[in-house]
Amino acid sequence: MSHAEESGTPRGEDGGMSRVEPGGRADLRYAAYARERLAGMPPPADPEGFELAYNLLQLAYLLVTDLETRIHRPRGWTLPGFRLMFKLWILGPTQPARLAEISAMSRSAVTNVVNTLERDALVERRPVPGDRRAVVVALSGKGEAAVRETFAEQTRREQEWFSPLDPREQADLSGLLARILTARPADTP
Repeated sequence: MSHAEESGTPRGEDGGMSRVEPGGRADLRYAAYARERLAGMPPPADPEGFELAYNLLQLAYLLVTDLETRIHRPRGWTLPGFRLMFKLWILGPTQPARLAEISAMSRSAVTNVVNTLERDALVERRPVPGDRRAVVVALSGKGEAAVRETFAEQTRREQEWFSPLDPREQADLSGLLARILTARPADTP
């Protein structure tokens, strides 16, 4: 028996997952209503595209809000601040321009986040040997300890969020999202 069958998630006639019933969730009831309305409209109305984008955006908004509220704001951080520290934990000292590139943030946004984290002694700027103008950003000892602790807490919360999906479904969803990110329009960051 699959995870979906165990959890009571209905399957469509083709064996695929059918749409989840919105139940008492106002946001999901709205999405179902909007999709139904769009289905009766002429092109370019795209009910499937709307539903996909709506669900993805709603999930992203709720996930970010939840992680910031439960984990990051109590520490005086934002999720972008944690993401930047996490990247430094994984990559080691990194130039701000590279942090901006891999974070889909502007250089000025990275500078603002680094300034805040540096003020709180979580990161430090270090000169690049041989290039007097260049600097890298690195975690401080305090920052590394904070990232390790927070990473464990965030991982537990992410596991709660994604627990309705079995490991194979999680891998499939991750692969599909990566495919969309890879093929995104050329004029996006």
